[in-house]
Amino acid sequence: MIQPLLSQAVAGFLLTSVISSTLAAADSAKPIDPYNVPVAVKANNHPETLQQNRRVSLKFGPEQLIIPGGLQPSMLVTKTGARVVQSQMPERPFPSNRQASNWAMGTYISRDEGKNWKRLPLTPGENGLNMEGGAIQLRDGLILALDTFVTPGPTPEIGLGQIYLSRDDWKTLEGPIEAVFHLPGVVYSGSSDDAGRPYQAARAHRRIIELPNGDLLTTLYGWFKGDEARSGYMPTMKKTRVFLVRSPDRGRTWNLVSTVAVGPDIGTEGYGEAVLERIRKGPLAGRLLCQMRTGRELRETYSDDEGKTWVPAYPRVFADLDVYRTEKWVEMFRGALDKQGRPIDNNPVELIGAVVDPDLLVLRSGIIVATFGVRVPPRACWPRAEHPWNGNYLAISLDDGKTWDHVVRLNSGVRTTHYTAIEETPTDNQIYLAYDLGDWRSGQGRSTYGRTVDISLKAVH
Repeated sequence: MIQPLLSQAVAGFLLTSVISSTLAAADSAKPIDPYNVPVAVKANNHPETLQQNRRVSLKFGPEQLIIPGGLQPSMLVTKTGARVVQSQMPERPFPSNRQASNWAMGTYISRDEGKNWKRLPLTPGENGLNMEGGAIQLRDGLILALDTFVTPGPTPEIGLGQIYLSRDDWKTLEGPIEAVFHLPGVVYSGSSDDAGRPYQAARAHRRIIELPNGDLLTTLYGWFKGDEARSGYMPTMKKTRVFLVRSPDRGRTWNLVSTVAVGPDIGTEGYGEAVLERIRKGPLAGRLLCQMRTGRELRETYSDDEGKTWVPAYPRVFADLDVYRTEKWVEMFRGALDKQGRPIDNNPVELIGAVVDPDLLVLRSGIIVATFGVRVPPRACWPRAEHPWNGNYLAISLDDGKTWDHVVRLNSGVRTTHYTAIEETPTDNQIYLAYDLGDWRSGQGRSTYGRTVDISLKAVH
């Protein structure tokens, strides 16, 4: 059984940047065991408004330590206000016959608005739910969570996933229950993960949508027959596409609806890490919005026919954060080398910026909130994290996602994996925001934090 982490009071210290003459030297000077690292990091982040809509006012609550050691959070806030946050832990997972994370997953819950958090135990010998696949509380109160991995089934067109259910506000969790995915054309093997390890799964990611008739929608990313384009930075990894699936029976079976976006020439990774949302009121009610990672710029698309067709995915640039503006950071990396000992200052794959892991949330009022991370550069940002663009961001749209004219930098120049999660609380126009500080291998600590953000609108004359 996984042992609990040390007390939150242990190993609390400021996260600082390590500046090295070369990235290769910074990476190899002191080998780090990522499963045996300090876990608590003290947060001291001051959000900065980059683009201002005069109607929008944001009030940030205090930063709350959620998970000492946690990286890359996923989250659900229930109708009672219970906050369930899960992150990768600096612990090894149990051996598994199906694809699993390289890290144990730690799930924590707070029932007092984030003041106190409790780690939920795992069944001995089982890795349990990886909530990156998304969690939702349905209109009748049932909570459904989808494990992120969809693995090969008994025939080429069938994939097998896992769902977990809670009928009592996450006091107990039923599962895993097998979920069957009908995915004609999907290919599960022939690629590695982003560390070069063999990989055999499609991935569910982020948000599950409940349609008015009770059907569920979510996005996956992976490969179809013919998807052979290779990642720009990992030749063993193929570029992925994003596709939409629909369930008529509360997650037991899922059917392929459409490809949301695909492009062998897009980014360094193709399309992945999608987040799906649905506009519920106003002239665009029913529109599905989808934002996606590409390994470079963030791209988005929308559908007005419940996902049967999508407009061609287009770049979305927030507050002029153009990841191709390499002149803004090239001098900082003059003479720096990648892990293979090659200069990165003239490398079009290593010197770029990248937008990663968008999250998207339509509030009950109709306001739309987006969060995302910017890596400058996408791999060198951990040995050298101090560039001001390097950090996590929040954006507000008041016109159903057409424009995003209020943008805030949540943290800047600190180590983070750039993964965030947002959910609305029972208080209208109040979100809970989860994010991490630290990384996997610096040895300088890692933690998941959260804070409330109250959004108010005022009349402008």
